[in-house]
Amino acid sequence: MIKRYDLIVIGAGPAGLSAAIEAAKNGLKPVVFDENAKPGGQLFKQIHKFFGSKEHKAKIRGFKIGEELLSEAEKYGVEVILNATVIGLYPEKEVTVRIGEEVKHFKGDSILVATGASENMVTFPGWTLPGVIGAGAAQTMMNLHHIKPGNRILMLGSGNVGLVVSFQLMQAGCEVVALVDAAPRVGGYGVHAAKVARLGVPFYLSHTIIEAEGKESVTGVTIGEVGPDWKVKEGTEKHFDVDTICLAVGLSPMSQLLKQAGCEMKDLPGGYVPVCDAYGATSVPGIYAAGDVSGIEEASSAMIEGRISGAVISNYLGYTEDDAMRVRIEELEKALSSLRKGMFAPENRGKLLKKTEEGIDISMNLLEKGYVADDEIERYPGVTHPIGIHPVMECTQNIPCNPCQDACPKGCITIGENITSLPVVKADAHCIGCGMCVASCSGQAIFLVNEETKPGFGTVTIPYEFYPLPEVGEKGFALGRDGHKICEAEVVNVKSAKAFDHTNLLTIQVPSEMTSKARFYKKEI
Repeated sequence: MIKRYDLIVIGAGPAGLSAAIEAAKNGLKPVVFDENAKPGGQLFKQIHKFFGSKEHKAKIRGFKIGEELLSEAEKYGVEVILNATVIGLYPEKEVTVRIGEEVKHFKGDSILVATGASENMVTFPGWTLPGVIGAGAAQTMMNLHHIKPGNRILMLGSGNVGLVVSFQLMQAGCEVVALVDAAPRVGGYGVHAAKVARLGVPFYLSHTIIEAEGKESVTGVTIGEVGPDWKVKEGTEKHFDVDTICLAVGLSPMSQLLKQAGCEMKDLPGGYVPVCDAYGATSVPGIYAAGDVSGIEEASSAMIEGRISGAVISNYLGYTEDDAMRVRIEELEKALSSLRKGMFAPENRGKLLKKTEEGIDISMNLLEKGYVADDEIERYPGVTHPIGIHPVMECTQNIPCNPCQDACPKGCITIGENITSLPVVKADAHCIGCGMCVASCSGQAIFLVNEETKPGFGTVTIPYEFYPLPEVGEKGFALGRDGHKICEAEVVNVKSAKAFDHTNLLTIQVPSEMTSKARFYKKEI
């Protein structure tokens, strides 16, 4: 006998779980199938803090959000079946699922496909050698299984995935020898690029991999500069000794089940996706799609899309009234639209923007080398020089994020109602040096600066997420935004607190004239 559910969700990632929870709150009995041994999708690989606002789970680490979702699913009685691979989806809203050695049939009054996306690969001589891996695989090894993917690593791809994983590789103790991208500009958030650059990782934009070297595994890699025709320029070859090449070259929606079900499909620059209305409904009545399977975005967007689908399906099956659905959808759409604003909004993809929303020149150095040049940083409103301790916010792009505004107990920082506005330091505010803004910044772009604590010397407090932690009194070097040594530095304070959520505050003493340039610390070896 075929078992029947109100809602069958395929995929227990952020979109699928969110949809099932929303539906269960409205009285539906959903089931979620996932092929993996653990639910949560990509969330449990994501140890960094999310962007957005409180409603988007901003400044909370991805794996914590995953834990919250699983707890909520359990609370509302969502049935989650793991190690269950959906191998068939049919227009009659029937699915076939391989569970263990059996293939079982289930029927749903509605179906939500939230299968996410898979990593893209690129081919080059040697690309099949052991040691060539995807960035997602590297995250799985590090953050789920606590295994170093390699020792010396070259990253291909400067989107958010490539930037975030490069930083996490260094947190795991790996050396990232270079970050390479065939595009002429950094593709991800500037704050992600900046925190990689100040660790000393060189960016090679307009470069690509020529070949991976090695007989049984990767032992080296050669890259070269590409011209406007995307061909490698002769004589521009550069060699690196590496044991791992990490590829972060985009994602493709895993939409095969939707095609099998007869849903109308379309081929977009972001992949082969189902044609959906604003609420995720496909051309087949009762079949919906949410998350990356319908278009690649951040996990924050996927969760809201899932909630929208859950609300719409609840109404479709008669569990909620039209008015209640409209109110809920309006609330969720408002949250979703705020994430789709700013320089990285869908309509701006591929465009070279030269000014911020405030009319400030965008740092070309950031786009081409990964860091804002010293002679560019002063143009941004978060960079000020009052007497005494004060925040310096090197947030230079309009991205949807505002935790710093809420974090400061003295109200020193304001962003305003527009979540993508650049942060501003209030002129009449009094900073007490608590460091909450530094710890709350998802992009690690806020520093506490005191330009003179004693004659000729000042202090800089930086976010620090590496172990072992330096000790007070330790001496080393301050690194500039470009990752080069700029002066000697002494550790004068190390502060950790539960409220900081594993972002430690490291205060270093440097010459006063270097307080506006010192942005990272390395121990003297």
